[in-house]
Amino acid sequence: MLRSIATVGAWTMASRVLGFLRDMLIASKLGAGPMADAFFVALKLPNLFRRLFGEGAFNAAFVPAFAQALTQRGPAAAKALAERMAMLLTLWLAILTGLGLLFMPQVMQVLAPGFRDDPGKFELAVELTRITFPYLLLICLTALVSGVLNGLGKFAAAAAAPIFFNLLSMIALFALAPFVATPAHALAWGVTLSGGVQLGLVMWACARAGMALNLFHAPTLPPEVRMVLRRMGPGLIGAGVTQVNLAVDVIIASFLPSGSVSYLYYADRVAQLPLGVIGAAVATALLPLLAKQIHAGQPLSAHRSINRAIEISIALAVPAAVALAVLALPILAALFQRGAFGAEEARLTSHALVAYSLGLPAFVLVKVFVPGFFARGDTATPVKIGICCVALNLGLNLLLMGPLQHVGVALSTVVSAWVNAGLLAWLLSRRGQLHWDHRLRRAAPRLLAAAAVMGVVLAGLSWALAPGPGLIGIALLGLVCAMGGACYFLVAQLSGGLNLRELKRSLRR
Repeated sequence: MLRSIATVGAWTMASRVLGFLRDMLIASKLGAGPMADAFFVALKLPNLFRRLFGEGAFNAAFVPAFAQALTQRGPAAAKALAERMAMLLTLWLAILTGLGLLFMPQVMQVLAPGFRDDPGKFELAVELTRITFPYLLLICLTALVSGVLNGLGKFAAAAAAPIFFNLLSMIALFALAPFVATPAHALAWGVTLSGGVQLGLVMWACARAGMALNLFHAPTLPPEVRMVLRRMGPGLIGAGVTQVNLAVDVIIASFLPSGSVSYLYYADRVAQLPLGVIGAAVATALLPLLAKQIHAGQPLSAHRSINRAIEISIALAVPAAVALAVLALPILAALFQRGAFGAEEARLTSHALVAYSLGLPAFVLVKVFVPGFFARGDTATPVKIGICCVALNLGLNLLLMGPLQHVGVALSTVVSAWVNAGLLAWLLSRRGQLHWDHRLRRAAPRLLAAAAVMGVVLAGLSWALAPGPGLIGIALLGLVCAMGGACYFLVAQLSGGLNLRELKRSLRR
């Protein structure tokens, strides 16, 4: 499992680094004003549906079913299941895309109702979202084929595909901007084009893995397909509760002063680096592994797998959260403070980043606990918890948006994430499906202590070196982060929280 996590995490890291470069360009060209707000809403809608219908609900239901078919009935049956699901997903998403394009003004009134007070901003958001919305169909099919690759134990191509999203966005910003109305239009076209390239990449990888898929297979509804469809319904909320909460954040932020949507977007993008590298990598590797172990009648192996996933998550997510909280302003100044994105925008965005960092371990642990339900075919329980968390997030947003503005929106998401993670862990433990083994109980407090020591070191280094905007600021920030990371791993090794030799052996294997 650790090797799979490392593979996904490495490619995700490369994608996130390119994503930072893309966001740096966006910040310099669009800043944090009305045009940026409109583009980020246009990007949010297809990404929300992608994470719900593609990576979220669909993969939560499809990957365990695919793993079961592959393990018990062989590659031919697994391929047939994938092709039938691809056709059904294509039909459903084509209808959804057509309706979205037709009724986009009405959709925008729900997603960003606060934009109605600025007609120009509202019309721009509608126009940009119509350009980006076909990305939904392409990227959800990419998620299906990626699920097949993950079920086959092939993680590299699926994890590398998002790199093209960032590359084509940057290319479009330079190549198309002179020929379209605004730089935001160029970015929107780059988003949609990247969906086709990503689908082509994973299709090619799947064919190389010996399972070339026909995405236009005749739609039929055998029992295994009906089972996946039944599990998808509740999985829409269970797997995507974080995305639903972020959508609620956009709705609330649209009522706040101009720039609030952008502050939350940039802060979320920085927080998404460790979340994507750690949380997505762990969840991607854990779900097919748990499904195979459970269907093969290996409950002890499943217990060990989820304990190691929790241990890895704590070992990486907690120090990442501490670093983001301590270095929020230097990070944002070094990455984004140039062009249309000034010092005040960096300061306001840093407040949201500090808030998001407090919830980073919870976001990651949710991605660890949810596969414990999905691998056993239980998509209903995360739904019930998800509904409660969405309601909690909405209530806290309404309570905090007045006194804390956009920071209250971020804090609401954080509190609901911790409640979500706590309830998932409690239910798994109550059912006897999660036991905190001796190794995890011993390592966790030592890892927390090492992260605390690292936080003190980072604060001192940041005060002494004062990293800021520009290339020198980025270099100083890198030095501070490297020294803080070295401090963390040294303290964790000396205290017994981590065994670096064992980690090195596992990665080599």
